[in-house]
Amino acid sequence: LKRLNEYKSEIEDAKAKGDVERECRNILMAETVWSRDVLNMFGSELVVHGEENLPQEGPVVYIANHQGYADIIAYTASLNTIQFGFVAKDNLGKIPIYGEWIRRIRSVLIKRDDPRASLKAIDEGIELINQGFSLMIFPEGTRSKGPDPGDFKRGAFKLAVKPEVPIIPVSVFGSYKMYEETGILKGTRIDVMIHPRVETKGLSRKEEKQLCLDVEKTVKDGIAKLRELQNSLKDDQGK
Repeated sequence: LKRLNEYKSEIEDAKAKGDVERECRNILMAETVWSRDVLNMFGSELVVHGEENLPQEGPVVYIANHQGYADIIAYTASLNTIQFGFVAKDNLGKIPIYGEWIRRIRSVLIKRDDPRASLKAIDEGIELINQGFSLMIFPEGTRSKGPDPGDFKRGAFKLAVKPEVPIIPVSVFGSYKMYEETGILKGTRIDVMIHPRVETKGLSRKEEKQLCLDVEKTVKDGIAKLRELQNSLKDDQGK
């Protein structure tokens, strides 16, 4: 995290001057440097599929599954074309230094068990999007801590549907093996699949409901494909 200090002053200066473009550019550089350093530190291998679907400009909302803490590292390393923050649980903001950076990259902190606070957090996220910042949200609401994803909560999609910005669905597989599987940090292979963008402009309520179902299916189908890929590679190595 100390390496990020060279970006801190630029981000804070751009924020103070209302220069969103410069702020986003420096946030992106900080995220990319930090995530790649951490992956290298633990000897993890990141394999990215669908890089042609990376957005070239924002704002967008990434809708992704959440297997473990290493998702943050994998996503910031692989989604490396535009800045994005996270809709994250509020206790992450209390971690020394790390919590400051969670806020600095324009994340939104949410109290999971407080419906009123959750709605307020979504509104804060929409305001950031209207300013030009991008966000990632995990519709499961918590880590699956394993290979099988939970159900997606429809409310998470309001973050993209209300401001009518594109959704980029993303799937991750293998990140739980870096910590949650054993409780000890270790290197592993993490696969990330970036899916084609989904437009949200002018949706009826029926279309919005279908969009939520379609995006959930896209992400979960991606998880299944990545799981199959890792299993086949494991089988080949065992022969």
